[in-house]
Amino acid sequence: MEINENADLVRKLLDVMEHDILALTGKGVHAGNKVFGAALLRKPDLSLVMAQTNNETENPLWHGEVHLLKCFYEDPVSKQEATRDMIFLSTHEPCTMCMSAIAWAGFDNFFYFFSHQDSRDSFAIPHDLKMLKEVFGLEPGGYNHDNAFWRGRGIFDIIATLPDHEAQPLLDQAARIRDRYSELSSLYQNGKDKNAIPLN
Repeated sequence: MEINENADLVRKLLDVMEHDILALTGKGVHAGNKVFGAALLRKPDLSLVMAQTNNETENPLWHGEVHLLKCFYEDPVSKQEATRDMIFLSTHEPCTMCMSAIAWAGFDNFFYFFSHQDSRDSFAIPHDLKMLKEVFGLEPGGYNHDNAFWRGRGIFDIIATLPDHEAQPLLDQAARIRDRYSELSSLYQNGKDKNAIPLN
């Protein structure tokens, strides 16, 4: 099923970030985890299937996206919902591990709010870009956003295609979301020396 990249989609993705993922991420950051989260939505009606957040203090592989997949496959809903019928939302552009996990799980898409550059510059977490460069020899944004597995899209890229009267309310909501993530990022950075995450 094709996903309509329009104002309705962006509004729902932002709502899920603001009202579902951020509540979990706030608790996660207070426990020493990073600010990354993810959610699954049904393509036909954009209803929420599940939201989760980073849980690297339990296992360094439990990035927001991978932890979401772990929880999804542990839940009975995974026997009733096909990944090809879902939208994958990531608060931050997925790292190479998470991109691969999304592909292995059978999703044909992902959407993200913050870019890899945001993770490095605004969140002081440069590991995504460093791995792209060191392991794969790729510059920022150098991976194929459209490939045989999935189509990856930034939420702000979609907003940029919308008329002003549709874009402005979304940009206002996005600003509130950015402010909340900035608060949580400061909290994480101030306490990260106390956790045992290898790449903190």
